Amino acid sequence: MKTNEGWTEVAFNGRDPVYLQVVKFFKEQLVIGKMEAGQIIPSRRELGALLKINPNTAQKAYKEMEEQQLIVTEGNSPSRITMDENVLRAIRAELIGEAVEAFVASVRKIDVPVEELLELVKHKYTEDKQLNGGKQGGGAQHD
Repeated sequence: MKTNEGWTEVAFNGRDPVYLQVVKFFKEQLVIGKMEAGQIIPSRRELGALLKINPNTAQKAYKEMEEQQLIVTEGNSPSRITMDENVLRAIRAELIGEAVEAFVASVRKIDVPVEELLELVKHKYTEDKQLNGGKQGGGAQHD
């Protein structure tokens, strides 16, 4: 993602702190391939302007991403997405885990047998993948 491209995709909700939503946005963009390992990211001030958020909020998001080792900032150099494969795999696993938890919580109320549920998910996933020309958010399909 170029510095000024794709940032209007962020739609903030009123529930979660904005800085955490920014962190999640970065993770999602990385997992779907719109950002890449080692990529330079906008400065804190630029990010604040792009997302129309307070620069202090952008700073807080960057601090959180540095603590999670999602980004690396060395000296006066621009911040970059990490190159650490372990961190990148963990981010992907985290996002998949969150999606699965939300899904399971929503369907558990219906009391669908697991086998039926797995078949429905497999069918829907395959169908959607075909409709989108095989473009799904990065990662191998497992049977």
